[in-house]
Amino acid sequence: MYQRILVPIDGSPTSKHGLQEAIRMARLTGGKLRLLHVVDDTSIALSFDAYAGYPSDWLEGLRQAGESLLADAKAVAAAAGVGVETVLRDNFALPVHELIVTEAAAWPADLIVLGTHGRRGIGRVMLGSSAENVLRRAPVPVLLVRSPEPAAKQDAAGDNASVKTVRVNLPSGALSVE
Repeated sequence: MYQRILVPIDGSPTSKHGLQEAIRMARLTGGKLRLLHVVDDTSIALSFDAYAGYPSDWLEGLRQAGESLLADAKAVAAAAGVGVETVLRDNFALPVHELIVTEAAAWPADLIVLGTHGRRGIGRVMLGSSAENVLRRAPVPVLLVRSPEPAAKQDAAGDNASVKTVRVNLPSGALSVE
């Protein structure tokens, strides 16, 4: 039961929350994790700076950042006593959710654990939901791990009703932007 757990990570607090849940699951089942990070056209668009150098420099920088992210996450899983391997993929032809589904089938995974922002309403319509697309297309069960609400948002209905939180979502399509 759930011996091979695929965990897509992007470095966001949401994906870190998903990683922690995947570690708990792997410890319960004696499973192994495969951490996946994707460098895609959205990553390049978000790091784009006209004065930053040549496109090949951006791509190499994103790959190095991805390797570092994977190494840090691997260390967290290994410290918890969980078997772990990492995979970095470059992808410019497919959306990230399709690459996750492809990786799950090719490995083959028994479970995908994926952090999600839990967007609703217009935010979901504008940005879409990579997690929802993985859920709809995955060849294996998917555990969606929603990050907890920020404390200010929870307190707004309670004792700290005078605290106002303004949140702006920009349409970018990235997993980690909220």
